[in-house]
Amino acid sequence: MLVVYEKVDGAAQTRLAAMYDNGYGVTQNDGEAAKWYRKAADQGNIIAQLYLGDMYDHGRGVPQDYGEAVKWYRKAAEQGDTDCQESLGFMYENGHGVTQDSGEAVKWWRKAADQGDARGQYLLGLMYEKGHGVAQDYGEALKWYRKAADQGYAYAQRGLGDMYENGYGVTKDHTEALKWYNKSARQSSSVKARPRSNNQ
Repeated sequence: MLVVYEKVDGAAQTRLAAMYDNGYGVTQNDGEAAKWYRKAADQGNIIAQLYLGDMYDHGRGVPQDYGEAVKWYRKAAEQGDTDCQESLGFMYENGHGVTQDSGEAVKWWRKAADQGDARGQYLLGLMYEKGHGVAQDYGEALKWYRKAADQGYAYAQRGLGDMYENGYGVTKDHTEALKWYNKSARQSSSVKARPRSNNQ
């Protein structure tokens, strides 16, 4: 029996947007990408909400509008998307489209970290190390850095190296610092792209 789909497929719209976004099979066109991402995002497609938020965040295909970026990041973040939870955290940490609030940044990064996301774990560790949005706590920083480092996240491995080199929350140990710096230096941080934090 032939099934007729009467509702437009948000996944198909997202894929079409990605073709325009990347110039696959068509001339690359940010405006067309944004148009199709919006159609899918309006239907609740998380991936489209992420990319539409990113387009508003960076002014690609649409005028830069941090408020719109926050709106779309939040929609997907509230559905549990870790990339959008991280992006929303950056918006709060940097005061883009919202009142600057390091505590809110921590809240969203913790949501990503609690789902096992390595970048979220690193960012949460960074906030504990620096005392941004939370009381400074080297023990918590070590805990979250280690979780991310064990997943191969290079920035967290570097963070652990710093902690051991300087004796933050641990006995100063140059051998252990060297181990973590070596791990960090030997990889490309392939878990995710470099975090957009001002606190690195």
